[in-house]
Amino acid sequence: MKRIITTIAALAVSVAFVATAQAGKKPAAAAGEKKKADPEEQFKKLDKDGDGFISKEEFQAQGKGKDKDKAEAAFAKKDKNGDGKISKEEFTSRGKKNK
Repeated sequence: MKRIITTIAALAVSVAFVATAQAGKKPAAAAGEKKKADPEEQFKKLDKDGDGFISKEEFQAQGKGKDKDKAEAAFAKKDKNGDGKISKEEFTSRGKKNK
């Protein structure tokens, strides 16, 4: 009887440990669902020279042969102040207008 109680207690502790460990994890993306990249990580990847801005050339290089007009329109949309480069703030803002 003592052995059964010890086994049940050990099992309960194991279940509690696993539940606690998984509670801190984020759920995995469903099959076929793409994980959204962090905007700050995307910015770092595009900012090849590390100057804190994405130049038009750096931005277009990520498109690799895509429609140049579409790339320029996308760049202009992100370059909210029109200075010819995209800052981290401009890149990470979700369509918010800078004033």
